[in-house]
Amino acid sequence: MNAARKLFLIVIAVIETPTGFALLLLPSVPFALLLGLESDTVEAIFVGRIAGATLLAIGVASWMARKDKLNPSLFGLLIGILIYNTAVSILLVYAGAVLKMTGVMLWPMAAFHALLAVWSCLLLRGVPGELRRQIGGN
Repeated sequence: MNAARKLFLIVIAVIETPTGFALLLLPSVPFALLLGLESDTVEAIFVGRIAGATLLAIGVASWMARKDKLNPSLFGLLIGILIYNTAVSILLVYAGAVLKMTGVMLWPMAAFHALLAVWSCLLLRGVPGELRRQIGGN
């Protein structure tokens, strides 16, 4: 296992798993910290809990894959994490810049997810070629 990939998956697991639990159990707290929301609708709480389940799944999958050698499934997980972090960083910037949301953690989390997206890109450089060599292709 590539040490950089292993560290990346551990970071994802350590961050996303507790965030997922927080959104599942008490979504109003992450909403307040991230978006500055003081009151939540039933619909927002429900969607927050769905997001929590998703983050919990990403965190657990990352933890389980941390020792795996490169294979198509790990490549898929890394691509999924890249898409997630890219989308979240864009959405958080949109929330702050356009929607004027003001949570204390909004901008730090936008920057953090952007950094994770960049880290994902760096980890994925050369992976398709590495996979082809492992499988026995060109």
